[in-house]
Amino acid sequence: MAVARRFILLALFALFGSAASCAPGKPGGASAETLTIKSATGAHEFLVEIADTDEERRIGLMHRTSMPENAGMLFDFRHDISEHSMWMKNTLIPLDMAFIAADGRIARIAADTTPMSLASITSGEPVAAVLEVNAGRLAALGVKEGDYVRHPIFGDQ
Repeated sequence: MAVARRFILLALFALFGSAASCAPGKPGGASAETLTIKSATGAHEFLVEIADTDEERRIGLMHRTSMPENAGMLFDFRHDISEHSMWMKNTLIPLDMAFIAADGRIARIAADTTPMSLASITSGEPVAAVLEVNAGRLAALGVKEGDYVRHPIFGDQ
């Protein structure tokens, strides 16, 4: 009986533990923030985790097996507005990357990046942030380079 109970507890921990790791929000349970992309097709809201420390930016979305449709991660580089590069090391899901200038303009979109790749994906110009969302999501919403992202990182309240 005790063995069966332990097995059930371990199974529940594995189930809920893995689900929690895919949910948006900083480690420790902080809630996600709303980010809006304004495009010709309308305003598109995402719930994003903010990666604003060196460690959070280093880990990013590594080791996750899924992400909700309108979720993502916003990498904050305001302290170092310059050309930035990203990679997909240990990232299991394909992503779209939107490189965002200090004024919120999407400078470049790298669509459908390759999971686990060590190839460098560069912004091509100075940026203040990078938004990562599920691969294909930006195209599905009609989001294009030149569209604007609204979030407090870009001075929007």
